[in-house]
Amino acid sequence: MKLKFLGSTSDTGNCPTLYETEAGDIVVQGDQLTDTEALAQLRDVLPGETFVVVPRELLTRFAPKE
Repeated sequence: MKLKFLGSTSDTGNCPTLYETEAGDIVVQGDQLTDTEALAQLRDVLPGETFVVVPRELLTRFAPKE
């Protein structure tokens, strides 16, 4: 799978970052959500799924608009 870099709000090359796949799906790189209270509120979590925190600015600046 090839990824296209969309953008990052980091000035140092670290996360958070957005990428787009060849199929048009979005890949998110960010800090893993570890807050136990927040994790307890998630629903229908499947094996292998993980959660990352995405700053709103990253999505509003770089997410494709359709």
